[in-house]
Amino acid sequence: MTCDILISNCSVLTPDYNIAENMSIAIRDSRIAAIDKAELLSETYTAKETIDGRGKLAMPGLVDGHTHVCQHLLRGRISDEFPMIWTRFLVPFESSLEPDDVYWSTQLACLQMIRSGTTAFADAGGTHMNRAADAVLESGLRAAIARSVMDQGRNIPDSMKDHTRDCIEKTADLYQGYHGKGDGRIQIYFGLRQLMSCSEELIRLTGDYARQLKTGVHIHLAEHKDEVVFCLENFHLRPVEYLHHLGLVGENLLAAHCVAISEAEIDLISRQQMNVVHCPRANFCCQGFPKTPRLLETGAVVGLGSDGAARDDISIFEEMKTIRVGLTAAWGLPIFDSTVLPNRAILRMALQGGASALGLKQDLGALEPQRKADIILLDIRQPHLYPSHNLTNTLAEAANAQDVTDSIVNGTIVMRNREVLTLDEERILAECAGRARKIFERAGI
Repeated sequence: MTCDILISNCSVLTPDYNIAENMSIAIRDSRIAAIDKAELLSETYTAKETIDGRGKLAMPGLVDGHTHVCQHLLRGRISDEFPMIWTRFLVPFESSLEPDDVYWSTQLACLQMIRSGTTAFADAGGTHMNRAADAVLESGLRAAIARSVMDQGRNIPDSMKDHTRDCIEKTADLYQGYHGKGDGRIQIYFGLRQLMSCSEELIRLTGDYARQLKTGVHIHLAEHKDEVVFCLENFHLRPVEYLHHLGLVGENLLAAHCVAISEAEIDLISRQQMNVVHCPRANFCCQGFPKTPRLLETGAVVGLGSDGAARDDISIFEEMKTIRVGLTAAWGLPIFDSTVLPNRAILRMALQGGASALGLKQDLGALEPQRKADIILLDIRQPHLYPSHNLTNTLAEAANAQDVTDSIVNGTIVMRNREVLTLDEERILAECAGRARKIFERAGI
């Protein structure tokens, strides 16, 4: 038999988070055709292209469940700043972006994602998201892209707000133009920025249209105490309860952060199988410690996100380390339990939790025949990884972006031996440097 790509003689992270050695992976027509012992597949398949997997670990590509590609040129500006970051920095910055700024910012974000092992992501949206979609298509990555919408709220310029019906129609236009493009790599989600800036009518209409089009909804939810106070004062319900009241809490809802949630909301999230995405570095800096162990205990679906590069970077490997240390201290230390968030659970969040958030839990998140061939290879013969008595634990605790040598998305090689094949790195860096200065001048920050 013929296959498109054969990854030969590698180790493999199995769906139950063990390590299988001396394996090969055959890829055909964008999917995994077979995973088996190396000597068996070498006899079974003739490959158009072969990747030598000796000394490498094959694992599913990481999924960034919540990011902001249009904020990539804000990198480093909001660290060590007092609140309110939203009104002082994010609003003037995003409202000053031009279409090509978003395109190049997205190219830079995709370049960094490829280099750090992320093969799929969900973007919460901003302005000019058609240009973001163009950039993602060129990069070869997989993405669920939303158009961030607001129809109310103080301190938000008119350029970032629309009339309620316009919010829906503009996203519907984006859906018609890009959903399913790139051999299915692009999905268009409906976006709601946050409850405080979206009217009840907009929220209800968003849920209705998303169900009609069989797509998802991406929202920042229960992010901080001000949002809880707003909902209690105006609706006598907490944020998750209010969204459930409006009919949006379900399997097609991707809710970022979910830090300020109650026990009743945790039960609701679990029963409705809503997708929660925690962003540890952002959450720990600004919102607090999420109730991740409790959510997982109830069977809730939880993924990991970077929340964009404005504060730090977008490596999901770093998010894994951060949530492990932070929540072990916050949840485990008071009760002398260092296993409140095991490494396997963290890997599941970065892989299967993210896949579920993108509505692709049957296609992504594990290396098995018939799943999509979104695969990364890590060089594991390095001093910080090798040898290891438990490579699964070491992977979650010590692996980093620089360990990723090769990346395959939808059965196509997008990075080989650390060389990104789909993007022009030098041009991206040059374009973004010049554009960052001009955006800051326009925004006055």
